[in-house]
Amino acid sequence: MADLQFEKPLLELNAKIEELRKFTQEKHIDFSDEIVKLEARAKTLAEEIYGNLTPWQRVQLARHAERPTTLDLVREIFTDFIELHGDRVFGDDAAIVAGLAKFNGRPVTVIGHQKGKDTKDNIARNFGMPHPEGYRKALRLMQQADKFNRPIICFINTPGAYPGKAAEERGQSEAIARNLREMASFGVPIISVVTGEGGSGGALALGVGNRLLMFENAFYSVISPEGAAALLWKDASQAQRAAESMKITAKDLHEMGIIDEVVKEPMGGAHRDTAKAGDLLREALERHLCELSQMSREELIIDRYNKYKSIGTFALAAEPTTIPTNS
Repeated sequence: MADLQFEKPLLELNAKIEELRKFTQEKHIDFSDEIVKLEARAKTLAEEIYGNLTPWQRVQLARHAERPTTLDLVREIFTDFIELHGDRVFGDDAAIVAGLAKFNGRPVTVIGHQKGKDTKDNIARNFGMPHPEGYRKALRLMQQADKFNRPIICFINTPGAYPGKAAEERGQSEAIARNLREMASFGVPIISVVTGEGGSGGALALGVGNRLLMFENAFYSVISPEGAAALLWKDASQAQRAAESMKITAKDLHEMGIIDEVVKEPMGGAHRDTAKAGDLLREALERHLCELSQMSREELIIDRYNKYKSIGTFALAAEPTTIPTNS
């Protein structure tokens, strides 16, 4: 498993514990007291590291190569998943997976960005960056869900929509804009979950829902920290500084009222225990889906409208006490 630089002290301590265990088995010397003390220290150190993560460290966890993908979470949370392919216009985009499944026995439509697990898989999945046909596939499945009154659950994990020439030629911006418009009008519950990276319009194209949840080590932003640093300071290496300033973590976004819930992760990140991460997310999805299922189609549309209408604040300028005159 790939490990991050800020985890190094904990990894070294765990390696020392394993070394003592191995030495005990091979030399038959009892180091149980030392092992117990080191294990207690490791637990405390883990709580200190993972309980006080900086925004940049959370970005690193969100991008971890072994972070659960949409298909990983589908296997943990849903049953009877049937993947459907193609946008009926151009082709099939492997960067978006979509299909039918059952959630606690109830039929739902599941859609999400899909990254690869290794270099070959990432190339096949275009590193989770969809072309227009990916968003059109997602829209086709959402329209089907609306027709047959199935809830829609979206998993967001993308650096952004693919910015290449071919994507632009096939209408990337139009495809994203159409998803935003159509998702606002569907009369079924829509729950979107940011599971890793939530990058720009590529993420937002699956994010117009009644509820927006985020794993605690995910981030959601109009631009990546590297991109923001390149624009603001002409230096992409200032990404850590940008991440601190942009308020892109789940905690920040929840405090600002942009997301509805922060979903806890296992200690060390969702990649450390995918099954437990799936259990935690399943519980949150069940609560929100039960609440939304009590609403009529019209109430769901109004609920979604009010959610986005309430984001952001502004102040009206004070009325002038006198009317200015020309001198």
